[in-house]
Amino acid sequence: VQYVESGGDLVQPGGSLRLSCAASGITISYAQMGWYRQAPGKQRELVATLRHVGSTDYADSVKGRFTISRDSARNTLYLQMNALKPEDTAVYYCNTNPAGTSPWGQGTQVTVSS
Repeated sequence: VQYVESGGDLVQPGGSLRLSCAASGITISYAQMGWYRQAPGKQRELVATLRHVGSTDYADSVKGRFTISRDSARNTLYLQMNALKPEDTAVYYCNTNPAGTSPWGQGTQVTVSS
């Protein structure tokens, strides 16, 4: 199993980004997938979940601003992030939820700053 995250960037507060996670060795439409993030000095946290049936869950801190989705044909997971705040600054990762022993990708850096 391998995950390759991309799409991170430096963005001003209030801006938007779309993150992508290309997966191999796993069919994401059959799995419960999640987007996680880790800010400097903090533990990795789960921010969004997409179940195989299509239902979603979000951390309170991102609810109403972030949207998780997938493209089954491309076996790719997405995270649309709107109304970004400085506290969203972190390295973002995708993985199954729970991650268990699944390997982590390199992540993609999101920095929200003016």
